[in-house]
Amino acid sequence: MKGNVLTIPMDVQAGWEKWVMLSSDHHLDNIHANRKLLTEHLDEAVRRDADIFFFGDTFCAMQGKYDPRASMDDIRPEDVGQNYLDLIAQHAVDFYAPYAKNIALISPGNHESSVRRRNGTDLVSNLIFGLNRAGGTIAHGGYGGWVRFMATINKTRRKAIKMKYFHGAGGGGPVTRGTIQTNRMAVFLPDADIVVSGHTHDSWEVHIARERLSERGKIYRDIQYHIRTSTFKDEYNDGSGGWHVETGKPPKPLGMCWLRFYKHNDDGVRFEFTSNVS
Repeated sequence: MKGNVLTIPMDVQAGWEKWVMLSSDHHLDNIHANRKLLTEHLDEAVRRDADIFFFGDTFCAMQGKYDPRASMDDIRPEDVGQNYLDLIAQHAVDFYAPYAKNIALISPGNHESSVRRRNGTDLVSNLIFGLNRAGGTIAHGGYGGWVRFMATINKTRRKAIKMKYFHGAGGGGPVTRGTIQTNRMAVFLPDADIVVSGHTHDSWEVHIARERLSERGKIYRDIQYHIRTSTFKDEYNDGSGGWHVETGKPPKPLGMCWLRFYKHNDDGVRFEFTSNVS
């Protein structure tokens, strides 16, 4: 990783494909996290030999001493203790260790940045340290950053496919679900082929068609893909109560998104997305 840019090489052969798991907002330590579903997706990622990305809020971490949102009702029994932050970090290492070799990058979200600001503890660094000791080579991403998928075909390096990630900001909105942000981000991210964000626990895909002009003066069109990854934290449950329900918030989709690269005849590398939510 150089600066805030992670480069992933892809050696493209006939019949080649590469899978990538795009996910965020696991909230692993929260009692409402659907660990069974998360495990199913992680196991599938290993079967597909996929690169796995966590784009923020891997932890919920709201039960610490200085967090005004703290509620003992949302803490897992094994995490109860004076060293609460140490416990959730170690238990996360234990949970993700079987997938360490497939995890490419973990970045912080607003929950981790809040813990770092209030308590001086970097949960993402602690998690990566533990997983790299378990055999991983995981990069520490920023709240936002870049990934370059660099394809080589017949020993010739092709133009990189560039993905911008940003954990997210704001509440998403009950009507737009945050899709309005795609127009803003498209303006200041002209170099991105893919823009991935999370945070609002929504799931969608928006395509923005663009007119471009090449260095040789050729007019062409392309698509910028905006992907919102959802969550594995089910705060709505049966709708009977709790802060999420009492404030009028709706159920949210649970799951992640697959990114698949593949060789397309002699036209180089193409990619497609499949949201896997329930």
